[in-house]
Amino acid sequence: MALDHAAASALRLGSYVFFHGWSGDSFRCLVEARLRGIPSVIDVPTWHRNKGVIKPAETKSEREVRQSDRGWRDWRKHLPATRLQHLTEYDLADVLFMPSLKSAETFLAAGIPEHKLHYVGRGVDLERYRPADSAPDKFRAVFVGAVIRRKGVHHLLAAWKKLALKNAELVLVGTVHDEIKSSLDELATANVRLAGFSSSVQDELRRASVFVLPSECEGFAKVTIEAAACGLPLIATRESGDAIVDGETGWLIPPNDPEAIVEALRQAEAQPDELRARGMRARERVERLFTWDHYRGRILQGYKMALKRHRKS
Repeated sequence: MALDHAAASALRLGSYVFFHGWSGDSFRCLVEARLRGIPSVIDVPTWHRNKGVIKPAETKSEREVRQSDRGWRDWRKHLPATRLQHLTEYDLADVLFMPSLKSAETFLAAGIPEHKLHYVGRGVDLERYRPADSAPDKFRAVFVGAVIRRKGVHHLLAAWKKLALKNAELVLVGTVHDEIKSSLDELATANVRLAGFSSSVQDELRRASVFVLPSECEGFAKVTIEAAACGLPLIATRESGDAIVDGETGWLIPPNDPEAIVEALRQAEAQPDELRARGMRARERVERLFTWDHYRGRILQGYKMALKRHRKS
């Protein structure tokens, strides 16, 4: 809120010709930009705020919260941007930067016109994230991210326990949140390793055979292209982003489906040659589409698109 306020003041007082902001942080800035005839874009980190579901401008629960306001004692609940502010930002910005095709789908479902959406995807450093020099010493599946339910960790644990693979390891890289601890207590087997937070994710990826992310909601999980850049095939949902092509760079699975994870892991472990081939194709896809140079190029195209739309309006 403080940043939005300060940046809006700068727009009001300065001689700026373009605004690029972040969804949820730019309400005042976008109002100022519109008042001053300044073209604007905003980055959307994930899905449309309504997540592909048709909702009224103010839902029943939001109205109840507003009507139960008790003054200064409830000040903290007013700090995050409201859903209505998010929706207004979508209207005010000239162009919305989409992190993934799935994200764009949720905006189209909410009635945002396609011509207002611009795909930017994500990027990865190909030097930092590169394939290992040799194959791992055992079949090793790796998950990277916040260890939470939204990313499907409980389903992954259930699938891993059911598989009961020999000479295999599941590595969970990331901070363990309280909400998942009961699942860990119930489902984690002796060959599940909690690596915790890591500042060298690339090393954990290079020690693995396959990357798994059964997330139910993401913008574009950058770790999927980091894993692909390390030559890992992916077992992931379409909701995780655009790094995975089913049967080519990995196994596409539906969210909230432990059986699908079981089957994908079983195939991956049983087909080492196919596993390596999909990993190579995953790396090639990243080289072709998801370097930081590709990302910068898409950003610049989005700027041109915003300027063109602004001139027309």
